[in-house]
Amino acid sequence: MSLLRTATDLARRGARRVSDWLGPYTAMWIMLAVGAAVVAGLAAIAAEIYEGVAENDGAAAFDRPVLEAFKAMRTPFWDAAVTNFTNLGGVIGMPIIALLALAFFSWKSRTWRATILIVGVAAGSLLITTVGKLAIGRARPDQLDAVPPFETSPSFPSGHTLNATAIITILVYLAWLALDNRLIKIAVSILGVLFVIAMGLSRVFLGHHWMTDVLAAFAIGLAWAAVVILAHRTYWMVRDVREEASAA
Repeated sequence: MSLLRTATDLARRGARRVSDWLGPYTAMWIMLAVGAAVVAGLAAIAAEIYEGVAENDGAAAFDRPVLEAFKAMRTPFWDAAVTNFTNLGGVIGMPIIALLALAFFSWKSRTWRATILIVGVAAGSLLITTVGKLAIGRARPDQLDAVPPFETSPSFPSGHTLNATAIITILVYLAWLALDNRLIKIAVSILGVLFVIAMGLSRVFLGHHWMTDVLAAFAIGLAWAAVVILAHRTYWMVRDVREEASAA
């Protein structure tokens, strides 16, 4: 507890100094810019790791056996079921989930908080996914190894997984801010984790991605969501400190 109090005190002192120099919005945008640079750096590191693995035939040593294991589990029923599930993370399913959550959390909080966080994290994750695919240009598994409908965009990172990870993480964060019942918040968190993991595995099951595409997407999506959450917390901390100072 003493360590937590010390960390809280240090954070508030830092926020007080920042509030003397900057407004809450400026602090938030600076945090987002720095965080985005960090995430971009992580993506570049992931790309270097991938290239190193690929050059040493790591794809055959890791990705191929994982894909073959999933192929052995396929049946007509599971192919259809997993395809329907993976569509929830696509260009139609995920926006619908995000909009429904946005409407609910906006109604609960009566603020623009949900709109800013959800739109911000979604826009960032989409940009990261697009840039990553263009920069790496990794080929997807062969169509002979995949379940139709086939996809043709570059494979690394998995867009479904990255976007689902970032957006669902923010939705869980909003749930902890907006909901009162602790058990419901825990349940939402567990469901969110299971959804994200299942989304990633579904991409490999269907042969639409390699496992390393999915693992990188988990890491990058979580890192981007953490940046957005940290920027939001910074905004509120600086705002609270300024209000306390003006009231004193």
